[in-house]
Amino acid sequence: MFADFGFDTLTAPDLVPYLGLAIGLAFGALAEITGFCFRRAVTGPAETRRPALGIWMAALATAILGTQAAAAAGLIAFEGHRLHSPDLALAALLTGGVLFGAGMVLTRGCISRLTVLGGSGNLRALLVLVVFAIVAHATLKGVLAPLRTALGAWTLPVGDYASLAALPGPAFGWALVLAAGAAALACCSGAPRGRLALAALLGLLVPAAWVGTGFVLYDDFDPVPLTGLSFTAPAAETLFWGVAATAIKPTFGVGLLGGVLAGAAISARLSGRFRWQSFDSPAQTGRYMGGAVLMGIGGVLAGGCTVGAGLAGIPTLSLAAVLALAAIAVGARATQALLSAPSSGVSAAT
Repeated sequence: MFADFGFDTLTAPDLVPYLGLAIGLAFGALAEITGFCFRRAVTGPAETRRPALGIWMAALATAILGTQAAAAAGLIAFEGHRLHSPDLALAALLTGGVLFGAGMVLTRGCISRLTVLGGSGNLRALLVLVVFAIVAHATLKGVLAPLRTALGAWTLPVGDYASLAALPGPAFGWALVLAAGAAALACCSGAPRGRLALAALLGLLVPAAWVGTGFVLYDDFDPVPLTGLSFTAPAAETLFWGVAATAIKPTFGVGLLGGVLAGAAISARLSGRFRWQSFDSPAQTGRYMGGAVLMGIGGVLAGGCTVGAGLAGIPTLSLAAVLALAAIAVGARATQALLSAPSSGVSAAT
């Protein structure tokens, strides 16, 4: 479709970071307003857990419907995408998910939430984001890459069942089932209706990213990869682009991460929620840095974070995405239980 625009000097790779920036601005503002947070939805205090889960599920419902509607219309297709690999990297996926879940409890937020908090003035979150990006890049291409390749070698052949669309019945039927379940949880959560509506808008950014990169900017002669919302690869890409900008072009992920930071900052400033915050003690600093390392390794091994593997991955009907998000939830719950145990030496509120 991109060739129909008639640009003479701009290519699809030139424009894709601006698409990421626009989507990131919207994500940052909506996530800041709604308090969008998977960690709070699975391990938060009982009085806030259900509303937080409702907000997350409202976003997931519209993400599923929008993504599968685009696929049904022929605008995008996920055949050959890493989320639909016929060889399921089960060991890496489950190990990474558990590590990421543990890390997000230690840092009191998954990486998408911490990016939003960073834009809102939280210096703890910004430092976690930097360490996370370094460790993720090291796991992708650096000293920790052998760990990734070793665990990734343990695969389970699943063939067509890498996608839930291979189950009996039409793919959109399964999408409706998943979306209806998510919507039911959202409606029964007790979350304010206004926030649920804004969360539903946030969920529509998922198909916007898929369609924007896979259809609007599709160009046979100068292609850009089909890319969804995520924070693991974009953090690593932004780190690398930041130190080598004269040698490489910015990507969708670079624009997305910058947009989320800016969108959250604008929203927080306008609402009066912007607050400078930092660490209270060396012990707290150590806990957050440990969590950042676990999330950096885990996000790469699991193939994404709670957004990349969860909010954007599940709408593709990927089996790997479902398992990754489940492993993240298990890791988070187990870590929270350990921290809450009477004998634990680390306070869950640190």
